Amino acid sequence: YIYGGVVSLDEYDAPYIIKILVSASELNLQEFINILQSFLIENKSEWIELNFSDVYELSFENSSFSDLQKYCNDLISNDPDKIFRSLNYSATSEKVLISLIQSEKFQIKEIQVWEFILKCGLTRNPELPSDPKMFSDDDFNTLKNRIQQYVPFINFYNLTSEEFLNKVYPYKKILSEELFDKLIFHFMNPNKQSKQSEQSEETSIGKPEETKETNIDSNIITLKHAELILKWIDENNPGYLPLALTRWIYKDTTDIKEKFKLLLRGTRDGFTPEKFHEICDNQSHTLTIIKVQDSNEILGGYNPVAWKSDNSYGATKD
Repeated sequence: YIYGGVVSLDEYDAPYIIKILVSASELNLQEFINILQSFLIENKSEWIELNFSDVYELSFENSSFSDLQKYCNDLISNDPDKIFRSLNYSATSEKVLISLIQSEKFQIKEIQVWEFILKCGLTRNPELPSDPKMFSDDDFNTLKNRIQQYVPFINFYNLTSEEFLNKVYPYKKILSEELFDKLIFHFMNPNKQSKQSEQSEETSIGKPEETKETNIDSNIITLKHAELILKWIDENNPGYLPLALTRWIYKDTTDIKEKFKLLLRGTRDGFTPEKFHEICDNQSHTLTIIKVQDSNEILGGYNPVAWKSDNSYGATKD
């Protein structure tokens, strides 16, 4: 390649190409780096997904690997559940896991993060019992020491009461007494506005604050999706975003269900244009979300003006 500017990579497997990529970065061969990244993305995508945590970590070790960074981030956005399932309990590094948890693109439920972290701790300490009822105090301390660096990045307030009771409470001894007391107070007062509008200092480091409501009335998007969408709308259309939504984005503690009122659900109301206009006409500031059949792709759009079915037009600066 250095003498002729041409290289054939078909005969090499992905791990070997990764080694070449690292060597090329050490020699600062940026054009060659771009060729290698493109080949990996176009021809070794399945291998990248199977070894996602290693590739993801590598992509952020050098600013020259920007194409791999973007590809990994796109994978996270398009199918976060699949990426999360591909992570290795015993091998995923602390750096990768914390980076994923903090990423706004990584839209998975908080309980999934907690369960994964628990499995990481148990897998890396195989001497621990699988049932927390069998734990000794030393066992709890061992698990606590193993996973304590991840706890600050989990927003436990986004769990349901059932999730907290079944998945977190049995491991209460690995949480600080202060945090556990606040969580008990929160989950025992489900109909009251808790004064704990944000995580304690122990659980707020490095992670954006989230509302306590854990679900919105949608079969397609999650609370985290909703938060991200509202931020996009606010950034691009500040003059047209309803005041209630703007307040919520900036940490208003009002019930999230007041922000997302479900108008139409295809599986419930039907998918015909007639039904859509019957329900949605004259409604403004609406968000339409659809999921592509047999895929995890989610599409949608925000409409600041009212829907009409009389062939009239609306004006907007959005």
